Amino acid sequence: FPAFYANIVLLNISNLPFRLQKLKEMFISKFGSAPKFYVRAPGRVNLIGEHIDYCGYAVLPMAIEQDILIAVEPVKTEVVQLANTSSLYLDFSTSVNNIQINKTKPQWHNYFLCGLKGIQEHFGLNNPTGMNCLLDGTIPPSSGLSSSSALVCCTGLVTLRANGKTLSKVELAEICTKSERYIGTEGGGMDQSISFLAEEGTAKLIEFSPLRATDVRLPSGAAFVIANSCVEMNKAATSHYNIRVMECRLATKLLSKSKGLDWKKMLRLHDVQSKLGVSLEEMLTIVEEVLHPEPYSTEEICKCLGISLEELRSQILSQNTQDVSTFKLYQRAKHVYSEAARVLEFKKICNEAPANAIQLLGELMNQSHISCREMYECSCPELDRLVDICLQFGAVGSRLTGAGWGGCTVSMVPTDKLNTFLKNVKRAYYQTDVQRLALENNSLFATKPGRGALVFVEA
Repeated sequence: FPAFYANIVLLNISNLPFRLQKLKEMFISKFGSAPKFYVRAPGRVNLIGEHIDYCGYAVLPMAIEQDILIAVEPVKTEVVQLANTSSLYLDFSTSVNNIQINKTKPQWHNYFLCGLKGIQEHFGLNNPTGMNCLLDGTIPPSSGLSSSSALVCCTGLVTLRANGKTLSKVELAEICTKSERYIGTEGGGMDQSISFLAEEGTAKLIEFSPLRATDVRLPSGAAFVIANSCVEMNKAATSHYNIRVMECRLATKLLSKSKGLDWKKMLRLHDVQSKLGVSLEEMLTIVEEVLHPEPYSTEEICKCLGISLEELRSQILSQNTQDVSTFKLYQRAKHVYSEAARVLEFKKICNEAPANAIQLLGELMNQSHISCREMYECSCPELDRLVDICLQFGAVGSRLTGAGWGGCTVSMVPTDKLNTFLKNVKRAYYQTDVQRLALENNSLFATKPGRGALVFVEA
């Protein structure tokens, strides 16, 4: 992947797109001067491969047109002034030399600070550039479409450009993945990778260690429709997400120890498969043999690993999972290994394009949702109902997308059924509830693969 400045788009001021023109006018009104450049980073929808990136397994997302857009003016002061076009988000300012990220309050500006700090630390910037920044976002917040990661990625690219530095897309994705963890979320890298590596017209198989992206051409006879359950879920605001990460980490340790591996060095479920040199199907059999379906208490885990409770908390568990008393290891490992296999099968079907490809892909999506609901327990009643409605009105496959516990579903719908599908889902899910009805216009839409992050500069 080339240096990121290959992705700079020059725009003539006379035909500056409406949204950028409006952002420029608001920026001038706010700061009294014009922005020098703009950065855009897209949200994403994950078609299949949920909660497995942090376990080391490949995922299959695509970028969407909804995005984070930031207008930027580098300044000579050592201050970042941050404002938002939405009145829901308060202005914020801080010294660029004293970045403090509050993990207990995942407010919007803290995600900005993650990207800022990540680039500063990567280059060891002793005198980083101050900035005035105005942000505009079209990704529904806490919807499972990666608004927070898009903000981190956008800010990382803003900081890179403002300080005159260059990096490859892969390096940027890896830095932004690490820097988002400043806010306390133990994410795996899918969101940041697709935000930078996405290309228009194709989904991507994203693989890790090393990070790489492969085009996946989707069937032409189907559309992917995103539907927002209107239940918000902020990963950093609860421990749901990090508990699952820890359950997978603990399953990794117990599986490794049972097979005589150096369990202390093993962090991800993929590491176990790789060390043993077996297939995903064989790993599912090993899970059946080694782990029991009943929840594991912290005492039992300590006994299995031969460590104290203090060692468990200080060496393995994350900060916001210290007080969790039981963990489900069997169910989480079963989901991860089966979901990893579904991702590879999804890509294989797309590549081979059999006559019944749409039906086969839809079935994999349905299996994924069932596993997310029953084995990973990251769904919720509203998501399950929305999936059922989508299947009832013509989707061949439907599943939650993103972290879950709220947010969105993604459904695969034959294009000849798309219009009636949208009408029926609107009527059945959104128009039966006053709160959902108010959000209806931005909650249900067909999407196609979009392009990755860009820098816009006026010509």
